Amino acid sequence: MLNYVASYFLLWLLSTTAFLRPGRKDPLAPEVQQNARLPHLFSSEFRANLGFIVALLAAGAVWWLLNRSTWGFRFRAVGANAAASRTAGISVARATTTVMFVAGALAGLGGAVQILGSEYAMTSGVGGSFGFDAITVALLGRGTPLGTVFAALLFGALRAGGLTMQASTDTPLELVLVIQALVVLFIAAPALIKSIFRLKNLDSGQAVTSKGWNG
Repeated sequence: MLNYVASYFLLWLLSTTAFLRPGRKDPLAPEVQQNARLPHLFSSEFRANLGFIVALLAAGAVWWLLNRSTWGFRFRAVGANAAASRTAGISVARATTTVMFVAGALAGLGGAVQILGSEYAMTSGVGGSFGFDAITVALLGRGTPLGTVFAALLFGALRAGGLTMQASTDTPLELVLVIQALVVLFIAAPALIKSIFRLKNLDSGQAVTSKGWNG
């Protein structure tokens, strides 16, 4: 809900003298110095950089936090049932606020890796649609760190392959978006079907019970 607030705040921030590139009027920050950029993993021809390793370490840290720490137990308990967690003595407000801070720190880490490893300059649209793509990736990964890593690799391969495919064979990039949408649809369809059949079974069970009682 704060996407537009963050976007316009960044736009204002880039228009200040502290962040505006010298000699420019458009919101564009100075370039990252060469010694501060993340090194490439293979060669300069590929965009893969040390940020990939940082992302894997961050996913491992999140897994440890959720499954091996007291705070992680509280996070999972509040996410599963806030009322029961409150009855057990867990502060729902504190757990929710802490999750927001952790998520914000991870988002900031992702933005820093994006700028230091790929973009090399902060712009008003540096984030693009990463936030919305992240929701899809988390949905595909079932909200688990390991599943999210594999889902991110799949979506990253589709995005990178789509650009190469468009440049080589003139295949429209929108085809990748269609494939991503179909993947999400197939992931969400089983839960939807189960919920529908569960409602039907419940209705049929009530009908059988009422007939037997009347009989």
